[in-house]
Amino acid sequence: MPTLADVHEARRRIAPHLRETPLFRYAGLDDVLGAEVHVKHENHQPVGAFKVRGGVNLVSRLSGEERERGVITASTGNHGQSIAFAARLFDMPATICVPEAANPVKVASMRGLGARLVFHGRDFDDAREHCEALAETEGYRYIHSGNEPLLIAGVATYTVEILEQEPEIEAIIVPIGGGSAAAGACIVAKAVDPAIRVIGVQSEAAPAAHRSWRLRELVEDRMETFAEGLATRTAFELPQRILWELLDDFVLVSDDQIRAAQARMIEITGNLVEAAGAAPLAAALQLRAQLAGKRVAVIVSGGNASLEQLLEVLARPWQPNIV
Repeated sequence: MPTLADVHEARRRIAPHLRETPLFRYAGLDDVLGAEVHVKHENHQPVGAFKVRGGVNLVSRLSGEERERGVITASTGNHGQSIAFAARLFDMPATICVPEAANPVKVASMRGLGARLVFHGRDFDDAREHCEALAETEGYRYIHSGNEPLLIAGVATYTVEILEQEPEIEAIIVPIGGGSAAAGACIVAKAVDPAIRVIGVQSEAAPAAHRSWRLRELVEDRMETFAEGLATRTAFELPQRILWELLDDFVLVSDDQIRAAQARMIEITGNLVEAAGAAPLAAALQLRAQLAGKRVAVIVSGGNASLEQLLEVLARPWQPNIV
């Protein structure tokens, strides 16, 4: 399990390459939730998502031999962008395995960053299994999207920034696909102040991580969510071990709740917010009564929404029973 010291070392390593992201407040969100809401804008990262912190930290630590071999990973998009960005930064080859119907915005970004893309399967786990086979046969350094302590330490740096920018935060709400972001938030928040509540959120249409957390064992489940940042069929061991020990709460929201929250976030913040990045607002709305009057940080994990996705979300009428 990474420690707070590991997170501070990661921060030192990524500082020359990535700037801190803003923590902004919006009166409209305060009014909607009846709380003091602080939005952590990881959608302002160079690749539009938080995962680049972990990618830069991990790739910066690779040996010369590993860099010469090149790296391979599987992703629905944001993790892949982070590895492609870091590989270009450190001048090494990267191969990214993605589902056949991967988000075209994220695909274009990975290609633009110089990565070789391999399309395989219906979803992330199909692509991951193919990736692991390629790593074995072709000799690449395989980077798992969750079971990598250096990735978790890297992404945890956003929580250090939150607590420096707003030390009185009482709750942090984090989207969970594989769980690296929530695991990192737990490591930092509980080391700084154990009273800070860390709350995870996942789509009920892809609940493997949530079920694993509740059962305290790794399980598989269906994957039917439109939110690719939350779209995992299996839980990851290292993030789950951290979440079992440190996560305070974990809620499920519907895809319709995520869509409504995504539209509301875009309207109020004037930011491009992808579905996974809107899930924390959906969870906060579900937990409105217990969050009332508190200082709450919601993590906009990314902003890489395609035009097709945006048109579909923004064309829907408001549903008062959801938002």
